[in-house]
Amino acid sequence: MSTLSNGSSGMGNNGYLEFERPLAKIERQIEELEASQTATGRDHSVMIRTVRSELVTARRKLYAKLNAWETVQMARHPKRPLVPDYLSLMVRDFVELHGDRGVRDDKAIITGFGRISNLKCMFVGHNKGKDTKERLENYFGMAHPEGYRKALLKMRLAEKFNVPIVCLIDTAGAYPGIASEERGIAQAIAVNLMEMSRIRVPIVCVVISEGGSGGALGIGVGDRVALLEHAYYSVISPEGCAAILWKSAEHAAKAAHALRFTSRDLRKLELVDDIIKEPLGGAHRDPAAAASNIEKYIVDSLRELKRLPTEQLLKKRYKRLRELGSFFTESPAPSRPRARSKDAAAVPAATVRRETVEKVVPAPNL
Repeated sequence: MSTLSNGSSGMGNNGYLEFERPLAKIERQIEELEASQTATGRDHSVMIRTVRSELVTARRKLYAKLNAWETVQMARHPKRPLVPDYLSLMVRDFVELHGDRGVRDDKAIITGFGRISNLKCMFVGHNKGKDTKERLENYFGMAHPEGYRKALLKMRLAEKFNVPIVCLIDTAGAYPGIASEERGIAQAIAVNLMEMSRIRVPIVCVVISEGGSGGALGIGVGDRVALLEHAYYSVISPEGCAAILWKSAEHAAKAAHALRFTSRDLRKLELVDDIIKEPLGGAHRDPAAAASNIEKYIVDSLRELKRLPTEQLLKKRYKRLRELGSFFTESPAPSRPRARSKDAAAVPAATVRRETVEKVVPAPNL
């Protein structure tokens, strides 16, 4: 199993989260059997194989039905791979590019050219930082306006040389400080949304952990948008939602459930195109396997998109944006049954009250 460190001091129990404690108990049992076998010389191999089988079964059962709050915990796991980790695992000849030619080099956004498989790409992603010092310098991956202008500048460079763009999203949101507001964070994100919708090269976006609010949208417009299995993509963090609706972040788990932002929910609501499978137990259990799955998705998507003429690519991207999402509505039952005519029988209320699926009202043409 590959392992990576992103600066966390660890969580104990071999990195298990609170809801994973039953798995930690089984793993300790395996460790005790192996230690006893070494100390006494007795053969416990049959018992060890049996318990290992139980561990795999328990893992599959647990991770197959994670709720929204458990998904958030997985996405924020301190050992979960970051964008630089994925770049080192799946990208060759990566050359980082810096600066926005205006204010400064925002380290919360990492950009550069590299090769994935046999394809040359421009990579744009959030960088949370691996240790405390780097996380503070990077504002925990929350970009300022210059970060989004830096990203757009590099995307235009890729467009100039007809190089496809890959965006790796991992942020709780754009930086909400005074300096960020003074330099126009909302305008910077809005410009990125408009410009990415009409950049004349293929764009593939993947949410690898957290996809929060406008901070994620600022580099999240593309021809394909995918989500790792245990990542989430939301208009607001669960803590922020809870603070607004229930006046306390203690209701974050309740807010997470209401937001419907897990990969399964988003795919059902047609807000993302695909879900990328993670290794059993999450990407942090086997980063190399997770990177391999992401690489395959990116390469397959780009090869498909590169076959399209530019004008058709832009039309399909525009169509995707105009038809983005679906939602469920339920029409209320009338106070009294309606009749089709004076002689016709009344329509039963049960046929009036129903569930339908409707498309979101199209946005105005940018």
